[in-house]
Amino acid sequence: MATEALIERILATGDEPSTSVIDTLHELVNDATIDASTAPKGVAEAAGLVGLSTHTLRYYEQQGLVRPARNASGYREYTAFDLRRLVFLTRMRLSGMTMHDLKRYIALIEQGASTIPERRRIMLDQRDRIKRQIRELTLALETTEYKLRAYDGHPEG
Repeated sequence: MATEALIERILATGDEPSTSVIDTLHELVNDATIDASTAPKGVAEAAGLVGLSTHTLRYYEQQGLVRPARNASGYREYTAFDLRRLVFLTRMRLSGMTMHDLKRYIALIEQGASTIPERRRIMLDQRDRIKRQIRELTLALETTEYKLRAYDGHPEG
Protein backbone atom coordinates (compact mmCIF):
# COMPACT_ATOMS: atom_id res chain seq x y z
CA MET A 1 0.00 0.00 0.00
CA ALA A 2 1.37 3.41 -0.94
CA THR A 3 2.59 5.60 1.90
CA GLU A 4 -0.04 8.28 1.30
CA ALA A 5 -2.90 5.77 1.46
CA LEU A 6 -1.41 4.17 4.57
CA ILE A 7 -1.11 7.53 6.33
CA GLU A 8 -4.67 8.51 5.39
CA ARG A 9 -6.05 5.23 6.70
CA ILE A 10 -4.12 5.45 9.97
CA LEU A 11 -5.13 9.08 10.49
CA ALA A 12 -8.76 8.16 9.83
CA THR A 13 -8.63 5.54 12.59
CA GLY A 14 -7.13 8.06 15.00
CA ASP A 15 -10.65 9.32 15.71
CA GLU A 16 -11.85 5.86 16.68
CA PRO A 17 -10.91 5.36 20.35
CA SER A 18 -11.24 1.58 20.19
CA THR A 19 -8.81 1.18 17.29
CA SER A 20 -5.10 1.53 17.90
CA VAL A 21 -2.70 2.69 15.23
CA ILE A 22 -0.60 -0.43 15.74
CA ASP A 23 -3.63 -2.67 15.16
CA THR A 24 -4.48 -0.69 12.03
CA LEU A 25 -0.92 -0.94 10.73
CA HIS A 26 -0.90 -4.67 11.41
CA GLU A 27 -4.20 -5.01 9.54
CA LEU A 28 -2.86 -3.01 6.61
CA VAL A 29 0.32 -5.04 6.32
CA ASN A 30 -1.70 -8.24 6.42
CA ASP A 31 -4.83 -7.09 4.58
CA ALA A 32 -6.42 -8.64 1.51
CA THR A 33 -3.98 -6.92 -0.84
CA ILE A 34 -1.10 -8.89 0.70
CA ASP A 35 -2.44 -12.12 2.12
CA ALA A 36 -0.95 -15.59 1.79
CA SER A 37 -3.21 -16.47 -1.15
CA THR A 38 -2.13 -13.42 -3.15
CA ALA A 39 -0.73 -14.49 -6.49
CA PRO A 40 2.93 -13.60 -6.97
CA LYS A 41 3.49 -10.15 -8.47
CA GLY A 42 5.96 -9.00 -11.09
CA VAL A 43 8.42 -6.17 -10.47
CA ALA A 44 6.19 -3.33 -11.71
CA GLU A 45 3.07 -4.59 -9.94
CA ALA A 46 4.94 -5.22 -6.67
CA ALA A 47 6.54 -1.77 -6.82
CA GLY A 48 3.16 -0.12 -7.39
CA LEU A 49 1.49 -2.09 -4.63
CA VAL A 50 3.99 -1.00 -1.98
CA GLY A 51 4.62 2.48 -3.35
CA LEU A 52 8.21 2.04 -4.55
CA SER A 53 9.87 2.63 -7.87
CA THR A 54 11.07 -0.43 -9.75
CA HIS A 55 14.58 1.01 -9.38
CA THR A 56 14.26 1.04 -5.57
CA LEU A 57 12.82 -2.45 -5.59
CA ARG A 58 15.81 -3.75 -7.54
CA TYR A 59 18.17 -1.85 -5.24
CA TYR A 60 16.63 -3.59 -2.22
CA GLU A 61 17.22 -6.90 -4.01
CA GLN A 62 20.85 -6.02 -4.74
CA GLN A 63 21.31 -5.17 -1.06
CA GLY A 64 19.93 -8.58 -0.03
CA LEU A 65 16.90 -7.13 1.73
CA VAL A 66 14.39 -9.06 -0.35
CA ARG A 67 14.95 -12.16 -2.47
CA PRO A 68 12.04 -12.85 -4.79
CA ALA A 69 11.89 -16.18 -6.57
CA ARG A 70 12.01 -16.39 -10.34
CA ASN A 71 9.37 -18.04 -12.49
CA ALA A 72 10.05 -20.49 -15.33
CA SER A 73 10.66 -17.55 -17.68
CA GLY A 74 13.23 -16.05 -15.32
CA TYR A 75 11.06 -13.13 -14.19
CA ARG A 76 10.99 -12.10 -10.53
CA GLU A 77 7.88 -13.05 -8.60
CA TYR A 78 7.16 -11.32 -5.32
CA THR A 79 5.18 -13.47 -2.91
CA ALA A 80 3.02 -12.18 -0.07
CA PHE A 81 6.04 -12.68 2.22
CA ASP A 82 8.20 -10.53 -0.07
CA LEU A 83 5.52 -7.84 -0.28
CA ARG A 84 5.10 -7.69 3.49
CA ARG A 85 8.86 -7.36 3.85
CA LEU A 86 8.84 -4.53 1.31
CA VAL A 87 6.12 -2.75 3.31
CA PHE A 88 8.29 -3.07 6.41
CA LEU A 89 11.40 -1.82 4.59
CA THR A 90 9.47 1.12 3.17
CA ARG A 91 8.17 2.15 6.60
CA MET A 92 11.60 1.86 8.19
CA ARG A 93 13.26 3.90 5.42
CA LEU A 94 10.49 6.51 5.75
CA SER A 95 11.31 6.72 9.45
CA GLY A 96 14.98 7.30 8.69
CA MET A 97 16.45 3.87 9.37
CA THR A 98 19.78 3.56 7.61
CA MET A 99 20.46 0.93 4.98
CA HIS A 100 23.22 -0.40 7.24
CA ASP A 101 20.72 -0.96 10.08
CA LEU A 102 18.15 -2.46 7.72
CA LYS A 103 20.67 -4.90 6.30
CA ARG A 104 21.75 -5.88 9.81
CA TYR A 105 18.13 -6.34 10.90
CA ILE A 106 17.22 -8.51 7.89
CA ALA A 107 20.39 -10.59 8.37
CA LEU A 108 19.34 -11.18 11.97
CA ILE A 109 15.84 -12.23 10.91
CA GLU A 110 17.35 -14.76 8.56
CA GLN A 111 19.47 -16.19 11.41
CA GLY A 112 16.34 -17.14 13.34
CA ALA A 113 14.69 -16.69 16.71
CA SER A 114 17.94 -16.61 18.68
CA THR A 115 18.48 -13.06 17.35
CA ILE A 116 15.21 -11.65 18.71
CA PRO A 117 16.91 -9.77 21.59
CA GLU A 118 19.22 -7.96 19.14
CA ARG A 119 16.36 -7.25 16.73
CA ARG A 120 14.36 -5.84 19.62
CA ARG A 121 17.29 -3.56 20.51
CA ILE A 122 17.45 -2.29 16.93
CA MET A 123 13.71 -1.54 17.01
CA LEU A 124 14.00 0.18 20.40
CA ASP A 125 16.79 2.38 19.04
CA GLN A 126 14.71 3.14 15.96
CA ARG A 127 11.72 4.03 18.12
CA ASP A 128 13.90 6.48 20.04
CA ARG A 129 15.08 8.10 16.77
CA ILE A 130 11.50 8.38 15.53
CA LYS A 131 10.33 9.96 18.79
CA ARG A 132 13.16 12.48 18.54
CA GLN A 133 12.18 13.25 14.95
CA ILE A 134 8.59 13.76 16.02
CA ARG A 135 9.68 16.22 18.73
CA GLU A 136 11.85 18.09 16.22
CA LEU A 137 9.06 18.20 13.65
CA THR A 138 6.60 19.35 16.30
CA LEU A 139 8.92 22.24 17.14
CA ALA A 140 9.24 23.08 13.43
CA LEU A 141 5.45 22.99 13.08
CA GLU A 142 5.00 25.24 16.10
CA THR A 143 7.54 27.69 14.66
CA THR A 144 5.68 27.68 11.34
CA GLU A 145 2.35 28.23 13.10
CA TYR A 146 3.90 31.13 15.06
CA LYS A 147 5.06 32.75 11.83
CA LEU A 148 1.64 32.29 10.23
CA ARG A 149 -0.05 33.92 13.23
CA ALA A 150 2.49 36.76 13.05
CA TYR A 151 1.78 37.26 9.34
CA ASP A 152 -1.95 37.44 10.05
CA GLY A 153 -1.13 40.46 12.25
CA HIS A 154 1.39 41.67 9.65
CA PRO A 155 4.32 42.37 11.98
CA GLU A 156 7.77 42.50 10.41
CA GLY A 157 9.96 39.38 10.65
